[in-house]
Amino acid sequence: MTNLINTSPSVMFEGAVKLDILAIGVHPDDVELSCSGTILKHIALGKKCGILDLTHGELGTRGSGEIRLTEARDSAKILGVIVRDNLGMADGFFKNDKEHQLQIIKKIREYKPEIILCNAPSDRHPDHGRASALVSEACFYSGLIKLVTQINSVNQESWRPKAVYHYIQDRQLKPDFAVDVTPFIEKKMQSIQAFKSQFYNPSSNEPESPISKKNFFDVVKSKMTVFGRDAGFEFAEGFTAERCIGIDNLFDIL
Repeated sequence: MTNLINTSPSVMFEGAVKLDILAIGVHPDDVELSCSGTILKHIALGKKCGILDLTHGELGTRGSGEIRLTEARDSAKILGVIVRDNLGMADGFFKNDKEHQLQIIKKIREYKPEIILCNAPSDRHPDHGRASALVSEACFYSGLIKLVTQINSVNQESWRPKAVYHYIQDRQLKPDFAVDVTPFIEKKMQSIQAFKSQFYNPSSNEPESPISKKNFFDVVKSKMTVFGRDAGFEFAEGFTAERCIGIDNLFDIL
C-alpha cells in the first residue's frame, strides 16, 4: 500500500488500513529509541506496522514541536511504517481521563491492531508512566460494545488488541521478554538520528539535555546489549507484559 503524505501538522501518514502492530509513544522519538528495532523486524516479516504519537513533544529542551513533527516524518520513511499519526495532546499536561482515552480509542478502532506497544509503566519522565496507563486503559475500553465512538458521523466497531506490551525506556526495568533486533541495529540508529534536533551537535547553541550528550547513542546500544546478553542475542529490545504470556510448547521459548 502506498503511504499517503498529509501536510497537516497532526498527521504524517494516513490511511484506513488494518495494522498488525501499532506502536504508541507520548513523544515523537519514544518509539524509535525503545522499540524501532522490533518494528523493523516485524515489517521484514511482512507485518503491517504503524506509529501513533500522542504529543508533538513541544516541551522538549531542544527543538520545537514543529521541528519534531518534521523529524518524525523523516523517521517514519526510514522505518517503512504504513501510518504515522499524531493526536496533538498537550505535552506534559495531558490527563488519563475520558477525553484523552476517547482520542486513543478512536485510533485503535480505526487501525484495529492485533498488538500495541506503548510507553514504560514507570520511568524518569512522568509523561511516560502516565501515557502507559492512559493507553492501557484505552485498549480495554475500546473493546466495550456499548461505548460508542464515531468518525465522520459513522459509528466505529469495537476493537480490543490481543496484547499490550510496554517497551523499556530510561529506567532499566526487568523485561518479561526480549526481541532479537541484531540485524536491524543500524537502521534503528538511523531512525533515531532522524531526530537530529534532540541529540549531540557540537554546533548547537541550545541547552544540553540528558539525551544530547556525546555518548548517548553508545548508551542506547549498551542497553540493547544488556537485554541481548540475558536472552542470548547480540542486541535486543526489552518489553514488559500486563498478563501471563501463553505459549504452545516449551520449545517456543528456547
